[in-house]
Formats: sequence, C-alpha cells, structure tokens
Amino acid sequence: MEDPFRVPARWDKTVDVLVIGAGGAGLSAAITAKEAGVKDVEIVEKMAFPGGNTVRAGGGFNAAIKADYEKAGIKDSPELHAKQTLAAGDYRGNPAIVEKLTHLAPESVQWLKDHGVKFQDHIYQIYGGIYPRARNPLGPRGSAYIQALYAVCEKEGIPVHLSTKVEDVIREKPFSGRVLGVRVSGPEGTRTIRARAGVVVCSGGFAANARLCGIHDPRLEKLGTTNQPGATGEVLTDLINLGAETTCLDYIQCIPGGLPGGKPYPNLFTHVDRFVFTNIEGRRFVHEDARRDVLRDAMLAQPKMLAWTIVDADGFELQKNSKGPENEAARKAGTLYVGNTIEELAAKIKVDPKVLRETIDTYNKAVEDKKDPFGRAPRMLSHKIIKAPFYAGEVTMKRHHTMGGVVINTNAEVMDREGRVIPGLWAAGEVTGVVHGTNRVGGNAMADIFTYGRVAGQSAAQAAKRL
Repeated sequence: MEDPFRVPARWDKTVDVLVIGAGGAGLSAAITAKEAGVKDVEIVEKMAFPGGNTVRAGGGFNAAIKADYEKAGIKDSPELHAKQTLAAGDYRGNPAIVEKLTHLAPESVQWLKDHGVKFQDHIYQIYGGIYPRARNPLGPRGSAYIQALYAVCEKEGIPVHLSTKVEDVIREKPFSGRVLGVRVSGPEGTRTIRARAGVVVCSGGFAANARLCGIHDPRLEKLGTTNQPGATGEVLTDLINLGAETTCLDYIQCIPGGLPGGKPYPNLFTHVDRFVFTNIEGRRFVHEDARRDVLRDAMLAQPKMLAWTIVDADGFELQKNSKGPENEAARKAGTLYVGNTIEELAAKIKVDPKVLRETIDTYNKAVEDKKDPFGRAPRMLSHKIIKAPFYAGEVTMKRHHTMGGVVINTNAEVMDREGRVIPGLWAAGEVTGVVHGTNRVGGNAMADIFTYGRVAGQSAAQAAKRL
C-alpha cells in the first residue's frame, strides 16, 4: 500500500488551483478563481457526472434581498438571517462565519443570475426554513444551478475530470507544512496532481455513508438517504488525517423521503404553508414549520416511523415548477394518492375517514383563528386545505445533511487542531462544520455552497497571485 503521506519525487501534472468536487461549491470556487485571473484551474470529481448533492437539492436559496422581501411585505435583513441561523443551530455555528454568509448571500444570488441562473419571482418559507426568504431557480431544482455553472466552466476552459477519485490529499509533512496536491485514481490510472497555489476541497458530506452516520447517531444507520451515492466522506477523512480540526460531526439532519423499494415517491412538503403531516392513523403530530431536527425526531417517534404528507389542489399546483416531474413519476408509480374528497383520499391511504376529516377540519379552523394547537406560527397558517382534488404521499425520514466537518475561517482557509491555518488548503460547503451548528436551516445550504464556494475561490486566487 502506498504511503499517503509520501510526497512524490515527481508530479504527474501541475496546475495553479485544484478543486475537489464538481457540485455547487466546487463549480463556483473554480469559476471565481478563474475569473480572478488564475490561469490553470481544474476540478476533479469522483462521480461520472457533475453536480454532487446540489443536483439533487430542492434548490431553495435563502437570502435577505431587500427588493424581494419588500415586494412580499416581509421584514427581513442579513442581520435577522444571521440571528435566526445561529439560534436554529443552538449557537454552535461560528458567528463570524454565519454573519459573512448572510451578508454575502444576496450577492451570491446576483452572481448566479450573472452566470445564467434564472429565478422564480417570489420568496417563500421552505421546509425547515424558519422564515420566508427562500427562492427557487426556474428549471429542474438544484440541477438548474449545475447546468448553468457547468456551461460556464466549458466556456472558461475549466477542465472537469469526471470518474476521478481523490485517494490522498498530500501535505509536506503529516501535520505541518503546505498542502501540495492530491493523488487521484481514474480513467488515466493513479496519478499525482501538484497544485501550486493550493487545493480547494468541496467534496460534500457523508450522509450516504450509513456506517459513519451510525457511529454518530445509531438511529440513522438503518435509514436511507436523499444523497447521491458519492457523499461518503473519504476526503473529509483525508483532511482529518493531515491535521484538520473538525466540529459538529454528530449532528446529522434528516428530511422526509420516499419509502425503500426503489419506486418514485412524491414530494409534497416543500412549501410549509401548504401541507400537513399526519401519522399512519391520520392524526397530526408536529407543527410543520419546526426546525428540521424537531421534525426528524417527531417522525421517528411515530408508528413505523411513517407519515402522510397531505396537500390540496392549490398546494400541489404550487410545486409544479420544482417538483412536477417527480410527482408525475410518483403518480405513474402509484405512490401519489388522489381523492376528490378528504374521505375518498382517506379510503385510498387506508386511514379512518372520520379521523382524517377531523384532522383537516381542525387544521382549517386553526387557519381561521391563526392559532394552531400544535404551535404552528400564524404566518404559516395562511392557506386552508379545502380545494379538491386532495393529494397524499407516504414518507419516512432519510439522512440528508451532515452539519459536521472541518473548521474554516472567514477566508475559507482550513484550520488545524492548534487553531492555525493549514497553508494551501481551503474548503467550502458540506465538508465544513462551522456554519450550521446542530441544525441546518432549510434553504441555507444553497446560500452556503455558493457563498463560501466563491470565498474559497477568491482566497485561492489571491494565493496564486503571490506565486
């Protein structure tokens, strides 16, 4: 076995900046570095396709943009965004990191627009999002970001080496000196790539690694995942091995997803003001605008750890842009249930019609009174479930996002266990662990990857200029 700490006597290839991962963070880091004047920027991606988890994401992007929240009649600001993000993560996020994120997030939205991403013209409160400040791209969910940015990479001449796995991140010495480059394996065999300015790590989290998640939260090992299969954390382990500090590794977020078995399942829960959860008996069990960790624990405590998501015709129609294709696939697969009355829907999902009718009537009365017995916020009690037809989809919890990862500073530089910068090493996105604390706010992942992806790219470009 080759020594992972051995610096090669001769490198197979040399570039200025090497980016690990072709998801949202990696593409934005590479493009930013290139546009800042770095001549040789390349990306390595272990999967056979670009996109990482971004391509599977719902696409909701939190940013407190004045024109958007004033149009919606909402009071907001980057300061409120930061305050809510820190509180939702039980103050385990780094305040300076979070404040920079929320203040630069509006700029990130504009940067995406400048690079070909088009957005819907309204904002909303996404599932687990705490506050109405999310917007979605036009097009297929998170894929809309990847399609636009991948086209920019092609235009700018940024090579993206697919099916190329990082085997080792190479540092001058095991716990000291600069990060010099990487050892990869792929279509060209095993080779080493020298990164003169350094390496930007955007390799994502480890929610697809059942064993590793189970170490931190045993409940989750038997659950499925929403992640693409490459989100298994090997590069994170490499960074730990070369001395990087980590934090919050035991906080792992879940969101609802389809049942095991490979069938397509509907997604009816994106817009919090439009749906309710019931358990398999037809009874609500949680306020649906809760934090994602609260929602996870509430669902895992239900019989068989299952729930129904229920919307009416208006709620279903609202999701057609981002969820239309998967909901249509679920209809064809027989996992989307439709009824012209609540009682008809109840019969189809094998729930007592009287129980489900009482549940929906009680919820609709809560909308009238702006007072929910489960504690849903009044602003999320804005739409009754009354317009036929009615839709239901069965869900369970799936591993979705790992809040833990390496520690970075506000320049996206990776820190070691002594609190020192590791020269030549930057990181952004889910591989980092200082942004979300114990619980990620829905819509903040997109803000994180595109904001700190750009920050990392800028920092790497500054280092390249000093060469």
